[in-house]
Amino acid sequence: MIAGTLAAQIRQNGPLPLPDYMGAVTSAYYAQPNVIGAAGDFITAPEISQVFGELIGLWSAVVWQNMGRPAKVRVIECGPGRGTLMNDFLRAAARAPAFLAAAEVHLVEQSPTLRAAQLALLGNRATWHDTIDGVPAGPMILVGNEFLDALPIRQFQKTASGWMERYVTVDERGNFSFVLKPSEVSDTPAAQPGAIFETSPAVTAFTGKVAARLMKDGGAALLFDYGHRVTAAGETLQALRQHKFCEVFDSPGQCDLTAHVDFAAVAGAARSAGAAVYGAIEQGVWLNRLGIKLRGLQLAKGKSPEIAREIESGIRRLIEPDAMGALFKVIAITDPKLPRPEGFLPEDEP
Repeated sequence: MIAGTLAAQIRQNGPLPLPDYMGAVTSAYYAQPNVIGAAGDFITAPEISQVFGELIGLWSAVVWQNMGRPAKVRVIECGPGRGTLMNDFLRAAARAPAFLAAAEVHLVEQSPTLRAAQLALLGNRATWHDTIDGVPAGPMILVGNEFLDALPIRQFQKTASGWMERYVTVDERGNFSFVLKPSEVSDTPAAQPGAIFETSPAVTAFTGKVAARLMKDGGAALLFDYGHRVTAAGETLQALRQHKFCEVFDSPGQCDLTAHVDFAAVAGAARSAGAAVYGAIEQGVWLNRLGIKLRGLQLAKGKSPEIAREIESGIRRLIEPDAMGALFKVIAITDPKLPRPEGFLPEDEP
């Protein structure tokens, strides 16, 4: 059990940096079967409606055309879950046969359990990698849905003497908790004692790497996640089990541990590498602009009333502000030589 391993490590070496704790428990968590879906702990947009992946597939076909229709393009998905998004993506991409013929599908997935599920659905249509570094160089279109939120974060707490970093410790009964240690952090917001400030070097490093590849080889990246547009103090680290929130240190490795994405930091990392950035904007706004309601009507045509209501309900869940439509954001990062991608308007920019 990962809890015992981490407890022994802390007792031997002292408090553990939060990113190390998160990395270990997240790896253990995703090694379990059936964590995604109604029978698991959480459900993602592709599992709610097939239209989500279909629209991303069609969006990508347009991006490929704007790239000059390269003979080969790396279609990369980071954190592909059970393979549902990519399966829907490829089905929609079949409406643009030249794009589908050019697409080489690469899935970035470390979990053997999820890889097995992806293989069962996608078969030999994909190649797997542990990290994006394993994907060959070349023009690319990258998609990540709820990928960034699972990357480790650092947390800092404001005290009377300044900012201190939160580490993870364990007591004699095996209960984990936070402890503060001196640390250095820059660009902190104004905050009162007790406030929490989060950063994610893992998120900005990943974003910078993607942007650098886009600058070198061309293409675009499209990232969806829950989070905020403006960097600010506030604790967002959370744990989820059976679709309900639980304490962060409950059952390590048995709960989904994530944090909200700071899209201002994502945009900053991409721009620092020279890439163009569009958004972040609300997921519901983007999906509406790409015609999700019309596609829903097409799917529902000729179906039973029960199926039609299910299709409509799934789409409403993705776009309504009181569901996933506002909390979830989407940001596009592109080679600056490309035109503004579909779904983003000039007024979206800060």
